[in-house]
Amino acid sequence: MKDIFGKALLDYYTNNYTEDIVTWTNISDKDSLPIPYLFRNYAEMPKLEQKALQLCKGKVLDVGCGSGSHSLYLQQKDFEVKAIDISKGAINVAKKRGVIYTEHKALLDETETFDTILLLMNGTGIFEKLIQVSNYLKHLKSLLNTNGQILIDSSDISYMYDEYYSKRYFGELDYYLSYKGDQELPLKWLYLDFETLKTACQSVGLNCEKVMDGKHYDYLARIN
Repeated sequence: MKDIFGKALLDYYTNNYTEDIVTWTNISDKDSLPIPYLFRNYAEMPKLEQKALQLCKGKVLDVGCGSGSHSLYLQQKDFEVKAIDISKGAINVAKKRGVIYTEHKALLDETETFDTILLLMNGTGIFEKLIQVSNYLKHLKSLLNTNGQILIDSSDISYMYDEYYSKRYFGELDYYLSYKGDQELPLKWLYLDFETLKTACQSVGLNCEKVMDGKHYDYLARIN
């Protein structure tokens, strides 16, 4: 990976912000991702994210922490938080912003255990493909302390299709990023509707409940 996401975060943090990230998928046109949004405070977060932070307990793992906004809020509330991301640039920025415990690593390489695992901003995206969901859930289960919980959000994007997309699960997308003329290698990104997530959880011995719906086909779920 070129880590242009991390470069964009670092540019913003060091006052070199001149343009936003451009994103698009195999089913959607180019759109702008405002970099300042990635540095939002609690009051600027969607209700769904605020709810997830309110539900946190114990030792927390912030997966795909980005610039560290969720971790910073939890630290202010005296939580012990570990923030991880596959982007070196993101981890660098999170450290500079004051996140105490950070590590540049993928979720599947994590081995510590936690009371709460946070996967926000379409947390199911890192699963990449439907066929990999069970493996990720099994690994997440292995990272939970007794009575631990996973707080994860996603969206049901079936509304984006005129008819059922039969070649593969409709939530499996090819995701593209560009920034300042540089384009990231295409990513696999997964949106999971709630019922599919719930079924996958049941298949590996996990309970899944919907906590709340968001404003645009999105939802927050708690898994334990």
